[in-house]
Amino acid sequence: MTAQNSATPSGPIAVRPTGHHLGAHADAGVTGGTGGGAGSAAGVTGGSGGGATRAATPRQAGGTRTGTVLALLGVVAFSLTFPATAWGLESFGPWSLVALRSVLAALLAGTFLLAGRVPLPARAHWAGLAVVAGGVVAGFPMLTTLALQTSTTSHAAVVVGLLPLTTASFSALRTGARPSPRFWAAAVAGAAVVLGFTLTQSGGALSTGDAYLFGALVVCAAGYTEGGRLARLMPGWQVIGWALVLCLPLTVTGSVLGLAYEPVHLTAHGVAGLVWAAAGSTFFGLYVWYRGMAEIGAPRASQLQLAQPLLTLVWSVALLGEHLSPAAPAAACAVLVCIAVTQRVK
Repeated sequence: MTAQNSATPSGPIAVRPTGHHLGAHADAGVTGGTGGGAGSAAGVTGGSGGGATRAATPRQAGGTRTGTVLALLGVVAFSLTFPATAWGLESFGPWSLVALRSVLAALLAGTFLLAGRVPLPARAHWAGLAVVAGGVVAGFPMLTTLALQTSTTSHAAVVVGLLPLTTASFSALRTGARPSPRFWAAAVAGAAVVLGFTLTQSGGALSTGDAYLFGALVVCAAGYTEGGRLARLMPGWQVIGWALVLCLPLTVTGSVLGLAYEPVHLTAHGVAGLVWAAAGSTFFGLYVWYRGMAEIGAPRASQLQLAQPLLTLVWSVALLGEHLSPAAPAAACAVLVCIAVTQRVK
């Protein structure tokens, strides 16, 4: 998402036996996708041996079907982040839209944290939460929103589809694990596909929108990676919840300033886009995503999220009336194949 927004699960990637398994994540979500899901927006999990997040422990019996449905709902929610952002830009400026989206999501998250009487995180976790907030709550939504002022949602969906590989690469650097040559070959191939796609679509040179999208990949991957570390210590929805609350003073200030200096033209599409980006992608999407991941496990859930860029392409046509070039679905499928390779463990 958050292209969001904004929540991305961990899945196994091909690694040499070092005692660590990294998470490959797609989204836009947070910790993520938020945006990303900003999808995307939801969270990244990873770690060593018994360090898996509690939310990623699969349950037995009848939980599999329910968990799959919940995880699929999360994927659908995250896939709508870019179209919702495009709608929101009809009514709000980019800075106002991102700030208001974060404020609304923070109010919802704060309500649930209070209702559940969730204690404040330990002081040692606040630095990590700041990284999550900077990458997933602020950086990814802001950069993808700026990109969508000049790029189509279908174009953005293909570029941000590289997020799982970017996140896995950041995780390798953060944890010191050593992915196999097959993983790095798939990562380089996926990056080459996306770079070739952007150059083709931009007439041989990267556009300003592409620069924003590649920047969004970097900051979101950093936020996802740190969120994955924290998700081993607390439930994933609390990670993004506290990150949203941590940003509340800044996002409230940003909302006031943005609304004062950017024009506002309220339309049904604009309001619906804002509400969905905040309540649908950032809050509802993350909630059902983590619940589903708790039922079926992170590896299976991450396989479901491979469909997210393709779903965004569908929404861009159905909701925004965009016309896809043949290169968009082809590039999205090629990136999907590269990600699938990293999901297989030797």
